[in-house]
Amino acid sequence: MPDFHPDLARRARVTPRGLVHPYTLSPLRAVARLTSRRAPRDVDVLVTASGGRVRLHRPPPGGEDAGPALLWIHGGGYVIGSAAQDDAICRRFAHELGITVVAVDYRLAPEYPYPIPLQDCYAALGWLAALPDVDPARVAIGGASAGGGLTAALALLARDRGEIAVAAQLLVYPMLDDRTSTRDDLDESHYRLWNRKANAYGWSSYLGDADPDVAVPARRDDLSGLPPAWLGVGTNDLFHREDVEYAERLTAAGVPCDVDVVPGAFHGFDALVAKAPVSQAFFASQVDWLRRTLVQPARAQSS
Repeated sequence: MPDFHPDLARRARVTPRGLVHPYTLSPLRAVARLTSRRAPRDVDVLVTASGGRVRLHRPPPGGEDAGPALLWIHGGGYVIGSAAQDDAICRRFAHELGITVVAVDYRLAPEYPYPIPLQDCYAALGWLAALPDVDPARVAIGGASAGGGLTAALALLARDRGEIAVAAQLLVYPMLDDRTSTRDDLDESHYRLWNRKANAYGWSSYLGDADPDVAVPARRDDLSGLPPAWLGVGTNDLFHREDVEYAERLTAAGVPCDVDVVPGAFHGFDALVAKAPVSQAFFASQVDWLRRTLVQPARAQSS
């Protein structure tokens, strides 16, 4: 048995190493549709002018007239998932930070390969930045797994287009590099939920006929001029090496990057064992960073 974090070892014993395959796609999507069917009272499900679907989580009353905001992008290997699956974490971000949070329901591969999911995220970012109660200079983007990969790609796209300013990027065990699928030096006994086989399927579905040198964040040569980043990943995550290398490249390019590496944590651990102390600390690290990067500077300027 690999060395897992003590808070996660029991759950690791019963968690599969891979979750997404062509034959599991339909049932997993059916579950996602069921969770998306109804929304809590404090969540507004909206359709933007571009036709995209978003879930709006408002901050508690009494905040600024135009305050910070976060665009959240769900995970699922680019092929499954929905914005509804992250209602709980979006609500926590909104309430603990006092910010507007919008989760985007981007279209999924393989039916909608690159660049369609990224374009959906970009459209949602523009919609969020234009809300009257949002300060467009204080909009962060974030996501987990494939959502983290789309976050990194969205930061690059926003930088290249120069139309929307992104204040910060939150990369939660992001799916950044398709080349990890072809590595043969990995001990897959350490992985849970996402292994090389699932990774190869997710990337091939998302990329389609696209040029990986353009579509894959880790393949991009120039990472300069990107917004400050927070990146978190566990040592028993398939993405551990690619994530740490990306963080190192951000730093080398002059981009401030806080890194939280969790010993013995597997992919998606914070969602599967949300109440564990290690998961709570992982989320608190994200909140603290967003507060320092996105919220406190603005409060200091207004005081």
